[in-house]
Amino acid sequence: MIREPLHTPVAHLIRGGVVEGIHYGSVVVLGADGAVQLQLGDIEAAFYPRSALKPVQAVAMVRAGLPLDGELLSLTAASHSGEERHLVGTRRILELAQVTEDDLRNVPDLPYDPVVRDAWVREGRLPSRLAQNCSGKHAAMLYTCKLNDWPLEDYLDPGHPLQQAIAEIVEDLTGQRVARVTVDGCGAPLFSISLHGLARAVARIAAAPAGTPEARVAGAMREHTEMASGSGRDVAALMRAVPGLLAKDGFEGVQVAALPDGRAVAVKISDGANRARIPVAAAALARAGVDPAALAEFAGEPLLGGGEPVGSVRPVRALDPHTHTYA
Repeated sequence: MIREPLHTPVAHLIRGGVVEGIHYGSVVVLGADGAVQLQLGDIEAAFYPRSALKPVQAVAMVRAGLPLDGELLSLTAASHSGEERHLVGTRRILELAQVTEDDLRNVPDLPYDPVVRDAWVREGRLPSRLAQNCSGKHAAMLYTCKLNDWPLEDYLDPGHPLQQAIAEIVEDLTGQRVARVTVDGCGAPLFSISLHGLARAVARIAAAPAGTPEARVAGAMREHTEMASGSGRDVAALMRAVPGLLAKDGFEGVQVAALPDGRAVAVKISDGANRARIPVAAAALARAGVDPAALAEFAGEPLLGGGEPVGSVRPVRALDPHTHTYA
């Protein structure tokens, strides 16, 4: 039986000086030596990292022979917005693999970005596997299978050689056994680990020696931030703002980020609230030693009343010691 995580308050929703709401969750900050510098909540309980695990999946595919680099490798680790660049890139990976969109097994969907999605609907375009935000990963999975002479039809089966290889690398980089396997929103196997293990894995990728599969993935995501996410996405802006940062978000309030020296943070917002994810992660990065001035734009969107700012989402004092008052 997987135990219930013992989350704790990590952010307050402040309206007019009053705590209107509380976001519970867990946070871990690792030092360059891998030691836990700060923890809130339950960092050892099994949880699903969702798309925050994609850099690890990408490393597994590169270790299995995937020859992609640059924009296409960044797209392999992406939760993309469905912009034209993402569709073109995914088609390119499929062409390199000598397969077609019909070979993809991710679920059809509309683009993730609301502006792109609205334009897509106005044009009368239907949901597609190509537009779904995990299509780059799935195209790369097919390419990896072709290179290894693995079956294509059942590449999402947890028992498939590709998914077994990914599970092995998940355990290698996290340093722990997978607690449970289920199905992610896109249809791919999803591996349950701890928040601590997720931070450890991304720290190892961010700090890996040049030329390794880990360094290739990290470099591609850093150099092509919008290919790994999209225009206007907060995770791309965060990587641009902090030199050398590797960052990846995941549904249900997950965020992980790591620096080239191995410092790392991981966040899980228990209710999945997106509005608390980045402010809490930014506060954790400041606790890890990142210059707070570089993180100022990630303090969170203001809470409006009558069209005017009347409050905000603020990390708890244990994360942000400078939060002295809610007035």
